[in-house]
Amino acid sequence: MKILVVDDNPTNVIIIREILKKEDYRNIEIAASAREMFAILGIADLDPQVKPKNSDIDLILLDMMMPEMDGIEACRIVQTYEHLRDIPIIMVTAVGDSKKLAEALDAGAGDYVTKPINKVELMARIRLALRLKQEKDWHNERDQRIQDELKLAALVQNAVLSLPIHDPGIEIEALYKPSFELAGDLYAWYPLGDGRYGVILLDMMGHGISSSLFCMFIASVLKDTVVTYVDPEKVIQELNRRFNQLHIENQLIQYYFTAIYMVVDTRFKRIDYVNAGHPPGLLFCGDDVVKLERSSHPVGLFDRIDAAPQTVTYEGDSHLVLYTDGLLEAVDGEQEDQLNFLVDQLKGEHAFDKARMEEVFFEGEPDAEQDDDKCLVWISLTEGAAE
Repeated sequence: MKILVVDDNPTNVIIIREILKKEDYRNIEIAASAREMFAILGIADLDPQVKPKNSDIDLILLDMMMPEMDGIEACRIVQTYEHLRDIPIIMVTAVGDSKKLAEALDAGAGDYVTKPINKVELMARIRLALRLKQEKDWHNERDQRIQDELKLAALVQNAVLSLPIHDPGIEIEALYKPSFELAGDLYAWYPLGDGRYGVILLDMMGHGISSSLFCMFIASVLKDTVVTYVDPEKVIQELNRRFNQLHIENQLIQYYFTAIYMVVDTRFKRIDYVNAGHPPGLLFCGDDVVKLERSSHPVGLFDRIDAAPQTVTYEGDSHLVLYTDGLLEAVDGEQEDQLNFLVDQLKGEHAFDKARMEEVFFEGEPDAEQDDDKCLVWISLTEGAAE
């Protein structure tokens, strides 16, 4: 435990140091001014652009009245450095002015003692400050471990996403930008044989840890469900059944997800799909735009789901775009205006222009906070399928 004593009066320094030594606090640093304190803390340049050194100081006893710079201003400067804010500062003062003491506390001091120094009072305040710091350090270490684990979980979550497909008759690619490290969107596709492909995009209610865990559960059962049941109606019903097996007692939030699942048959130029409460997919075929509208309620809301399958066909080169509502919400205006903007941006070339899609939908303002996950799945359909 290392304590920094900052005081321009040598007598005060001697008194405090002897009190500390008698209480077995022997790791003590001394500074005669605010600038010496800054040097010990590794911020001598007072330049926010310069990366500061790490400090091993656990507590600062700071005199309020010092030449050149008083303790209040010095305390305020220390608080501007994020890595120093957790160091408790106890102001040592002969001033009885309550306004000055309040100013010191507002500047970042955690406590104060008055001169002449009372040994019992000083040690009680030091023990309290160090105990609070130990607790804060423990919480910071725990939070860091959680952040490290979240980053690892994000890598695992990203690893379950399907890789692009470039096959005769069909190409599938995606862009994905979670709002947090862990996300609630999931996309996947599976070759089913005979030129057929099962494709799903889902959006779990909410975002963060709970939504991502539900998402990972769905990912774990998805391939087996798609390959076993294939048909959109049966796949959605099975996902609804599996999701409802996650019975959570005293559940305050009703978790569910929207999804659009389809089987694309490149031989017969046919798309069978179920839209379970999801934003409409968009099929661009020639000059026509076909909306794959909702055909059932979201998955997980009820024990049973009536997932009425729909069918659309295409001819010639076409492309199909699936997306989550985070993409819509990034556009200003009413829902119809948002959808019209999407159609205008997505029509035209059938090949996937990744750079343009990133620029239009995913880059945005550098410092802007993203409220929801964004996901876009692009399916290019060509004449290259085997008959």
